[in-house]
Amino acid sequence: MPLLTIENLTHSFGASRALAGAGLAIERGEIVALMGANGAGKSTLVKILSGVIAADSGTINLSGRAFKPRNPSDASRAGIVTVHQSTDLIGAPRLTVADALMLNRFADRSTRFFVSRRGVRRDAQAMLNAANISLPLDRDFGDLSAADRQLVAIARALAHRAELLILDEPTASLSLQESRQLFDVLLRLRGEGLAILYISHRTADIEAIADRAVVMRGGCVVGAFARPIDFSAAIETMIGRKLDVAQANARQATGPIVLGLRDARLLPTSEPFNLTLRQGEVVAITGVLGAGKSRLLSAIFGVGRLSDGEMFLDSKPHLPRSPADAIAAGIAMAAEDRHSSSLMPPAWPGNSLAATISLPHLARWYPRGLLLGGREEYEAEQAIRRLGIKATGPLASVWTLSGGNQQKAVIARWEAEPSRLLLLDEPFQGVDVGARRDIIEAIRSRTDRAMLIATSDPEEAYEVADRILVMDRHTLRPASGSAAANTVIQGIST
Repeated sequence: MPLLTIENLTHSFGASRALAGAGLAIERGEIVALMGANGAGKSTLVKILSGVIAADSGTINLSGRAFKPRNPSDASRAGIVTVHQSTDLIGAPRLTVADALMLNRFADRSTRFFVSRRGVRRDAQAMLNAANISLPLDRDFGDLSAADRQLVAIARALAHRAELLILDEPTASLSLQESRQLFDVLLRLRGEGLAILYISHRTADIEAIADRAVVMRGGCVVGAFARPIDFSAAIETMIGRKLDVAQANARQATGPIVLGLRDARLLPTSEPFNLTLRQGEVVAITGVLGAGKSRLLSAIFGVGRLSDGEMFLDSKPHLPRSPADAIAAGIAMAAEDRHSSSLMPPAWPGNSLAATISLPHLARWYPRGLLLGGREEYEAEQAIRRLGIKATGPLASVWTLSGGNQQKAVIARWEAEPSRLLLLDEPFQGVDVGARRDIIEAIRSRTDRAMLIATSDPEEAYEVADRILVMDRHTLRPASGSAAANTVIQGIST
């Protein structure tokens, strides 16, 4: 009999259905990797198992008994413990490792009122011994590495006599060596009969420790893959189409090189990488939050700097000291948060569609400071027609537009003047399907420049790009064609 059996689990948030009949079984002594894109239902499933929310319908059985946790404490007492990606709540600076290990007991009302330091150390050491984990009890929790904090969380989980351990992106902030240390602990625990549900975007993690991978899409489990895991098939199951079909519109760029990076490092400790973009080429970079995508675009646009390496624009050294330098060199950028970086506040003058488009071009369009000739309104009218912006006219406030039409206005800003390189950071964030299609069509219609797009959604990357790269731990790795299956999952955040 499986340790955990889930059948026909459903849950909705208002009109949005997060789980639509999910089913899953996990055996004792098994590591199951859970894969899926944003919105697939992974987080909702974990919240139900953890007692954070209740299922609308369906059944969960744990060790042959009905399992309906009302809160995380219920789940923990039943034997299901979740270790989240962020370990900040496990302890705090100025607490010792022993204190962090014992926090749950301190909060337990059944615990005796007076506790001794010797007793705390004794019980904390027993928790570490039971998990076969070695950590200094008197060390400040705030000084621990991310990997050691994960080990503290696991030791606490096992102290609850966990039968199922759920790990949510445990290696997101770990180095390779720290990840291997964690894997050693997990593999040993699996050998002792513990079941582990491992949520990860990293194929290297899944390949290293998972007995099988389960894929979610649209609130359902749509595929399962035993070792050796066929990641090409897993990714195709996850996105619901063939990888080669997703890239049917890819073009082979033959134009001159616009941007070149040689031995570039985003951080002093990150691996160097090279990058080349040609005129007419659309390149997408996908990767998880914090992987370095925005940092790279910011360095190219003069907001930040490379830690090391060389950068060239049209074969000339490119070292922008500010965005003004980058714009003067022919580089345009739409940043991730359009509300704070690209749109004037609602109460300020200049929040119209026309003014939004003209903002970075005022000095060129009106060199004497006189707003004459109607250039702003003309460009706004062109943008409304070209991009299908739904607005009452050029003078409509951008704050009356939908998110997709606001993003079109930001794109239109950089369509109004020639440029050599367009940088787009999460251009489809908060954009509906129709607006996304219009933006993609506008992006791919231009062949007079190169375009570099950062997106955390690999489906968006496949839809818009000629070539895809994955950024992992501040370095770039190729992910084109069917070979993308081994790396593109790194671009999927939970």
